Amino acid sequence: MNTNPKSIAIADYDYPLPDDRIAKFPLDRRDHSKLLIYRAGSISESRFDHIPDLLPPDALLLFNNTKVIHARLFFRKPTGSTIEVFCLEPYQMPVAQSFEQTAQCTWTCFIGNNKKWKEGPLVRELDLGGQRVTFSATRRQAVGNAWIVDFAWDGGFSFAELIDRAGVIPLPPYLHREARSSDNERYQTVYALHQGSVAAPTAGLHFSPEVFDALRAKGIATDFITLHVGAGTFKPVSTPTIGEHEMHVEKIEMARTNVETILNHLGHPVIPVGTTTVRTIESVYWFGVKLSQNPRLEAMHILQWDPYELETLSISTQEAYRNVLQWMDDNDLDHLDGDTQLMIAPGYKYHVISGLITNFHQPKSTLLLLVSALIGDAWKDCYRYALDHQFRFLSYGDSCLFLP
Repeated sequence: MNTNPKSIAIADYDYPLPDDRIAKFPLDRRDHSKLLIYRAGSISESRFDHIPDLLPPDALLLFNNTKVIHARLFFRKPTGSTIEVFCLEPYQMPVAQSFEQTAQCTWTCFIGNNKKWKEGPLVRELDLGGQRVTFSATRRQAVGNAWIVDFAWDGGFSFAELIDRAGVIPLPPYLHREARSSDNERYQTVYALHQGSVAAPTAGLHFSPEVFDALRAKGIATDFITLHVGAGTFKPVSTPTIGEHEMHVEKIEMARTNVETILNHLGHPVIPVGTTTVRTIESVYWFGVKLSQNPRLEAMHILQWDPYELETLSISTQEAYRNVLQWMDDNDLDHLDGDTQLMIAPGYKYHVISGLITNFHQPKSTLLLLVSALIGDAWKDCYRYALDHQFRFLSYGDSCLFLP
C-alpha cells in the first residue's frame, strides 16, 4: 500500500468530457445501457442486460438499497422571493427515526437565496390526501456552509410523507435541468428501500426485474446494504493534491445478516454495485481492524485516512468481519449503524472486493480515484475507449464491469 497517498496530484485523474457526452436523460429501458467490460487487461463491450452471463458464476453481488428523498423544498415569501431548503441529513437523530416523526424534526440543510431569509419561519400550505397541512421551516444556526433547520407541521403525517409531497427530487447539478415527473421513478433503483440519500447510487439504475431474474437463474447471490449518499459525492477535488481534500461523511446501515453473508462468501468473488457499496463494505473491514485494538469502541466511525494510518495493524478480512460480529453480539445489536469518511485512492489495498460494477465518473473526482485503486492506470484506457465508442457518461449514462 502507498503509505502517502496524500501526495497524489488530482491533475493526473483528469480527462476531457464534452457536455454532449453527459447523458441528460435515461434510456427508455434501464437494462439497455451499454456495458464496458474490463477483464484482466482487455476491454470489450456489451449491453447491460447480458451482465448475468459475464459475471463469475459463484459471485456475490452487493447492492446499496438507499432511496433518494425529495430533498429540495421551496418556500415562497410574501415578497415573492423563493427560498430553497435542501435537506442533507437529520440533525442528531438516526435517518429512519427522523422520517417517522409526525410533528417536527431537525435537519442539516443547504439554503438557496439565504440572504432573502431575514427572520422568522418560512411557511407553506400543502394538500396531503385532501387534508390541508401547514408546513414551516425555522433556521437555527450555520454549520460550515450549511444550516440547522427545524421543520414543523400539523395533520399527523410522517416527515417521509410530507417531504415526498412537498419536495422535488434532487438531480445532479451537471445535468443542468430541472427534475421531471419521470425522474421520480428513473432516478431511483428498482430495489430502493430506505429513504435518506440526496443522490442515487447510480450503478444500480441499470438493474431491472428481468436482470434480477437472470441473476437468480445463473445462481448468482445478491444482498443489500444501505449507505445514504450525501451531496459531497458530486464535489470534485479542487485542491492540487488529494491530501488537502476533505472527504464527505456518509451514514451506513448494515444488518447482521449482511456481515454474515459477506464473511461466508469470502474466498469467492464479492462484487459491489457502485462506489457507495465499495466504501461501505471496505469501511466495515477497517472497523474490524479498530476493534482488534479496542473491542470496547462505542460506535463505528471510519476517518478519511484510517487505512493508511492503520496499515501496520492490518488483519485478515475474515478476522475483521468476525470482530464486527462479536462486537454486535457484545452490544446486543442486529444492525450496524455508523458513518464513514473513507478515502480510497491509488495504492489502497482492497480487502473485500474482487470486482466492481459502476458508472463513468466525473473528472478529478474521488470516485475516479477509487476506480484507479482497483484497476490502476487502465482506467485511462477504459475511459478513452468509452469516449471513442460513443458511451454515455455520468449518472444517467452507461456502465462498467471491472474484473481485474
